[in-house]
Amino acid sequence: MNTEKTKIHFTDNYLINPTNPITVNLIGAGGTGSKVLTALMEMNHSLIELGHAGLQVRLWDDDIITSANLGRQRFAECETGLYKSVSLVNRANRFSGTSWKAETQKFEKDKFGRLPENAKSTIYITCVDNVQTRFGVAEILKEISYRRNYSRDEPKYWLDFGNSRHTGQVLLSTIGTIKQPNSEKYETVASLPFVTEEFGDLLKQSEHQDDTPSCSLAEALEKQELFINSSLTQMGCSLLWNLFRNGMTEYRGFFHNLKDYRTHPIKVG
Repeated sequence: MNTEKTKIHFTDNYLINPTNPITVNLIGAGGTGSKVLTALMEMNHSLIELGHAGLQVRLWDDDIITSANLGRQRFAECETGLYKSVSLVNRANRFSGTSWKAETQKFEKDKFGRLPENAKSTIYITCVDNVQTRFGVAEILKEISYRRNYSRDEPKYWLDFGNSRHTGQVLLSTIGTIKQPNSEKYETVASLPFVTEEFGDLLKQSEHQDDTPSCSLAEALEKQELFINSSLTQMGCSLLWNLFRNGMTEYRGFFHNLKDYRTHPIKVG
């Protein structure tokens, strides 16, 4: 008889019963980030309808909208020349009546090694297309974690989205250890490793891939399939939604292949 318990991560209680909207730093406003912002709008509205305090999002990106972004990303022709972050957040606020914020800068330390202002949030979501940025975010999150002052809205989770042409992955990490309840039914898992720690070597191996800006949508589609971003977005944001709704998860991410329609879940522990 197999008596091995299922490994489960229980959501930090503050996400389920917050006193204020949960702060989210969304880093990257491109093909995936622009769609994640839309998913967060839906999530925020649904949480509020269920009596939750909702989300307060800050979108980080210093890129300007070009014609190559039209079609695959959430931008209109009249928005070319504007900051991606400002355009998306303004639209979200007009649509939903929220007061979300845009940062027209990269989420990185300055030349003196100082953290960006407003770097602290409860949830971090990265939708970036280069390896160096991921490692930079990981370094910032570790530093913020070391400076904990144990207020209720301390950093808790990092959800990372990444993709190549046909494939991608979404991985959930804890920022430090999340206190788990006692459970006779499950084996609880308090800490989920950073993507940069667990898959750091694979990330570094992918650095040789061409990530230079595309001059047209046709050129961009040679590098990424049209629906890989939206496919990852829906599944990845479902993982985040389940943290709020179910208060627990058996999974902390997945590998996804749109070419042959396979998805491989990654369990906690």
